[in-house]
Amino acid sequence: MPALRQLRVQLSPTARRRGQADLSRGSSDTGGGLAPRDEARDGDAGDLRLHREGAVRARPHTVPEGPDRHDEAADADHAHDHAHGADEADEAGTIRMRPDQVAGQDIVTRPVAGGTLARHLLVPGTITPDTDRIARVPARVVGTVAEMRKRLGDAVQANEVVAILDSREVADAKSEYLTAQVQAELQTINFERQQKLLASRSASEAAFETARAAYLENRLRVDLARQKLSALGLDAAEVAAAQKRDEATPNQSTLRRYPLRAPLAGRIVERKVDVGTAVGKEGDPADLYTVADLSTVWIELSVPTLDLAQVREGARVTVTPGRTGETGRHAEGRVIFVSPFLNPDTRSARVVVTLPNPDLAWRPGTFVTAEVEIAQDAVPVRIPKAAVQTIEGRSVVFVRTAEGFEKRPVTLGRSDDEAYEVTAGLEPGAEIAVGNAFLLKAELGKADAGHDH
Repeated sequence: MPALRQLRVQLSPTARRRGQADLSRGSSDTGGGLAPRDEARDGDAGDLRLHREGAVRARPHTVPEGPDRHDEAADADHAHDHAHGADEADEAGTIRMRPDQVAGQDIVTRPVAGGTLARHLLVPGTITPDTDRIARVPARVVGTVAEMRKRLGDAVQANEVVAILDSREVADAKSEYLTAQVQAELQTINFERQQKLLASRSASEAAFETARAAYLENRLRVDLARQKLSALGLDAAEVAAAQKRDEATPNQSTLRRYPLRAPLAGRIVERKVDVGTAVGKEGDPADLYTVADLSTVWIELSVPTLDLAQVREGARVTVTPGRTGETGRHAEGRVIFVSPFLNPDTRSARVVVTLPNPDLAWRPGTFVTAEVEIAQDAVPVRIPKAAVQTIEGRSVVFVRTAEGFEKRPVTLGRSDDEAYEVTAGLEPGAEIAVGNAFLLKAELGKADAGHDH
């Protein structure tokens, strides 16, 4: 009996059904018992018994009775059917998707075309202020600080008053100009009067010449006093207007007040004095503030001699933070200066990169890594890195078809930070998935997993 059960496991489902049908026909012919068979049947039975005995000898294990016998046979059938379906999925490698499904999953496609791959040189660097955008607010006269109108970090506009000095030197210069201006007005009146008298022959030629000389002399004094004010950064018209206001308010004289203005727009990055500090003399502080416009910064690079020949002014530079925790942030700048001189100690040259800094995130003194573009290589087939997926150790892309997408193995060549060169497996003009291509890989993996079960 165990040998018979073993035989039923070895036979295929079709053979079992055929054998059961023969037994049924034999039973009906003999009234429910087993009838003797003809010689052909006896020969087949002998072969069958021989096969059974050999199978029993080769696999001497016992098959359990009951439902387990049928489950084992059913598992064998299922494994056979699954192996056949998996082979068909592997051969096709296609994913059926309607256009609305593609749009719903935000899968972006793009035609394949040629392009350029950029090669870079990695160089460490340090952020510094742009020397054209940093300025100091000097104490241009001898005096005492009367007002400090800006705090550290405050924003300033170009030509905005940031401090007030109390200066006797300024008072003397203003007084000299105002006095010369008054004298010039008087001499102008006298000169015009003598000119009229000379025309009517009521004045002598000598009196006219004397008035004319005094008039020209005072004009010259006014011009010299105006130039002195200009050298101090003062406007003569403003000084005269302030004097008229002071006449209305004698207790609020502005004669000694000297305003200091910001030379450019930016932020106060350094404050060097306080109210009451004496400035202007030897040994006194020379500056009150430092103003910097950090909307553009520089990156100082030190490029070795071996790589220097590849660096060109105007080359594009990608800058990333030197700290590993900030790898997601980057910006692009340009090389503006390559020094013709080498540092005798390091045998390297100074290279300056200008970098836009609108959000002031790049702070002077920060260490960064600069990727200097040194060459561009033209390639016939260029695809984004996001389009490439790895399946079973091979690089593949998903090509758009009428029914959805087709998995296409490709051979990759050179690469840069953004794209790969394809040397085999893809031609220009084919439309491939370049955005969310990993979703297609996941769909293909689901199909394979379903076949495994």
